[in-house]
Amino acid sequence: MASKIVIIGAGFAGVWSALSAKRLIKLTNKENVEVLVIAPEPSMVMRLRLYETNAASMTHPLGPLFEAAGIKFVQGTVTTIQTETNTILVRPPSDIESSISYDRLILAAGSTLIQPHGISGLQQHAFDIDSLSSATKLEAHLESLATLPASPTRDTIVVCGAGFTGIELAAELPRRLKHIPSPRIVLVDTADDFGPELGPGPRPVITKALNDLGVEVKLGSAVTSITPDTVTLSSGEQITTKTAIWTAGVKATPLTHQIPCPKDEFSRLHVTQHLRVPSTPDIFATGDAACVLADTAGHYALMSCQHALQLGRISGHNAAADLLDEPVLEYSQAAYVCCLDLGAWGAVVSGGWEREVKFSGELAKRVKGYINGTVVYPPSDAKTALDAAEPGSYNSDELLEEIVRVVG
Repeated sequence: MASKIVIIGAGFAGVWSALSAKRLIKLTNKENVEVLVIAPEPSMVMRLRLYETNAASMTHPLGPLFEAAGIKFVQGTVTTIQTETNTILVRPPSDIESSISYDRLILAAGSTLIQPHGISGLQQHAFDIDSLSSATKLEAHLESLATLPASPTRDTIVVCGAGFTGIELAAELPRRLKHIPSPRIVLVDTADDFGPELGPGPRPVITKALNDLGVEVKLGSAVTSITPDTVTLSSGEQITTKTAIWTAGVKATPLTHQIPCPKDEFSRLHVTQHLRVPSTPDIFATGDAACVLADTAGHYALMSCQHALQLGRISGHNAAADLLDEPVLEYSQAAYVCCLDLGAWGAVVSGGWEREVKFSGELAKRVKGYINGTVVYPPSDAKTALDAAEPGSYNSDELLEEIVRVVG
């Protein structure tokens, strides 16, 4: 009887988990292990690109690749993980829940936007770009602004959250709002500096870019309430706007709370270097669901596609290796490159955990464009994709050098 590896999620970590597991199965010529991916759609949402225009196009079909690679797919949403019986409950589009058993489970269901209940009106009145549907909704709203009478309320956009996503969106908005004369873009955050995940290195570049783009920045300013026409800050200041966009933080999939295991502040599961859940050895966690050391210096993997690409390769390999009596591998990703889009100004590329700026401006913009438009998409050819799923084949520093050669 065939063993079964079930992967929850078809984002970066989920797709590369499936490909890596299938790669090892093929290499060992032991085709009695089935790889099954469960996700709401047979496509990958390019979530890292949802700050751009044409959000509806930011998907990549996975059906043909999975079929060619011998990976099975079930469309649906996992509602329950039953660790004691090695089963999960799945709700398909037909809404008739079914049970699927597993020998090894890989949780790769990503993360969701944090929307604090203490901020009045946030869930009712704020836009976001956390999902394809919400980004599409925001895009339609931005396009409709030109049909309204000109006013400060119409022409002001408030981006709540000055982390990676908030900065990229705020920097892109001047270009997206060319149909509005003299739009006012305000970026607010509770912190006194831009997002901690960016580090101090690129902050002078970010500051100059936002200044040049005309983006107002209000740091140390918590949002206390949002209405259809205002954003109120903790200082008492009210900003009149019909467009508040919430980008302040994410947390791991709620499914992590169904697995008995210590979690970090983002609800990520603390896993071993093999990405195994210690209390439930048949389960692996990867991508945004995993809290794991990335190097020997105490740095933890970030909730980013860059880390998910390698985390997926390791989790898929190890889940298959566990069933095939092959050696498992430890996750390690000491190299780190951050590429932040800064709209029409350009971009900034920093390297290492110290976030030392490597270059910025037009070259960085071309690098970012190549990453967003090419690098993050899985190969369409099954053999190429399976070859690329080899653990250790992804190295951020080497990849950056290759991209610079291509676009430079």
